[in-house]
Amino acid sequence: MYQGKATQEFENSDPFLFDVTNIDFMLLTHSHIDHAGRIPKICKEGYRNPIYAHKATCDLCEIMLPDSGHIQEVEIEWQNKKRMREGKEALPPLYTAEEAYDCLQYFVPVQYDEIIEIDENISIRFNDAGHMLRIEYY
Repeated sequence: MYQGKATQEFENSDPFLFDVTNIDFMLLTHSHIDHAGRIPKICKEGYRNPIYAHKATCDLCEIMLPDSGHIQEVEIEWQNKKRMREGKEALPPLYTAEEAYDCLQYFVPVQYDEIIEIDENISIRFNDAGHMLRIEYY
């Protein structure tokens, strides 16, 4: 999720440049909003596969993503009041708190050093790397 300048934040609502239903799985290294913030949007657009993340990351996303959805709803309401005064069409939120909550069903919590067999060719392991988790591929 883009943060900072209003012009960048507006890019969050741009369509993805790929078909989200073609993604087999996601690896979420940590719960910072710039990494996890558009997961509800990708799920809203049809992603229905696993999102592998450390259990602590999953726990944080359970709080953070619905809160982010609430913020999206409040901010777009304020923006839409201004847009309506200017005679412009109202815009939907990037995603709602409910949509963010709904995406949590795809999160698969894993532990540090646990080897996850994605398929016969892909195995992953999350390791503590300080700021974020380090992922080793096998």
